[in-house]
Amino acid sequence: MKKFWSSPWGLVSAGLFVGVFAALLQKWGNPGNMGICVACFERDIAGALGLHRAAVVQYLRPEIMGFVFGALIAAYAFREFKPRVGSAPIVRFVLGFFAMVGALVFLGCPWRALLRLAGGDLNAVVGLVGLAAGIGVGVVFMRMGYSLGRSYKTYTAVGWILPVMMMVLLALAIFQPKFTENGPIFLSAEGPGSMYAPLAISLAVGTGIGFLAQRTRLCTMGAFRDLMLIRDPHLFWGIVAIAGAALLTNLALGQFNLGFVGQPVAHDNHLWNFAGMMLAGLAFALAGGCPGRQLFMAGEGDGDAGVFVIGMIVGAGFSHNFGMASSPAGPGPWGPVAVIVGLGVCVAIGLTMRQRMD
Repeated sequence: MKKFWSSPWGLVSAGLFVGVFAALLQKWGNPGNMGICVACFERDIAGALGLHRAAVVQYLRPEIMGFVFGALIAAYAFREFKPRVGSAPIVRFVLGFFAMVGALVFLGCPWRALLRLAGGDLNAVVGLVGLAAGIGVGVVFMRMGYSLGRSYKTYTAVGWILPVMMMVLLALAIFQPKFTENGPIFLSAEGPGSMYAPLAISLAVGTGIGFLAQRTRLCTMGAFRDLMLIRDPHLFWGIVAIAGAALLTNLALGQFNLGFVGQPVAHDNHLWNFAGMMLAGLAFALAGGCPGRQLFMAGEGDGDAGVFVIGMIVGAGFSHNFGMASSPAGPGPWGPVAVIVGLGVCVAIGLTMRQRMD
């Protein structure tokens, strides 16, 4: 079984699961072409907690909790829960912050880019090219000796911090308490935040994805990185399976709509679709994983990945509070500026955090 999960067939199986159930989650209530989107769902969580007040994107998405729980279960089941920390955590927070800024300018994470394409949204092609370009820049830095340093074994309790945080979020999602008048927990009455599949189904699908992704090391950023850096297509089979399975499921369910204009929760400004995902791709490459992979690693006990996740959630709050996030009308007023600043920060990190090469 261990050989199966590490084989291309294991990756394809995980990708098929993600693609099929992402399309089904859309059918069951999640927003259009957003059956799964780590960036968008973490943004909704930030809104539900009151970190931003964009009323249309506030909901505690159970899929995110499930990703961590599934990876945690798999890590313990296969004796791979390894608490570790110490690899430039503050830099990882900054990378998570700017990864979210770029993703919200595009309006989606790498998985949503694939799912948007599988739903017929041709704007996703521009985003995927930008993602590949950003990862390509990261690969250049890797060849120049870029490294965040090694992590170190730590206390078991440290590895449990993010999973426990997700347990608290799940309890808040189930009971929806009100802590103050007109305060959180917030829930959108309209817009994407008001569209969601039943909680139990979302949690179950997220947990299944987390389990499979932990076993197979499924990662969109890693797929592009390995193709560019070592010419290894192994991880790429997983993302091909996601897109293919989602496409076929969308066609079967009547959820396919080909074109650039009028796509759900998307805009057709090609320049900033490209640049936003370029920033996100570069940040993912420098951090060592796409946003889904960061959640799965956090479930394995990686505290540094947990810091990246928190950076993304904080970045979502800032993006909406400071006019950086896009909407179907196009980029926010400060989105382009934030992308340019983010690219500058990431390039500076790539240039300055290099080990001497022998």
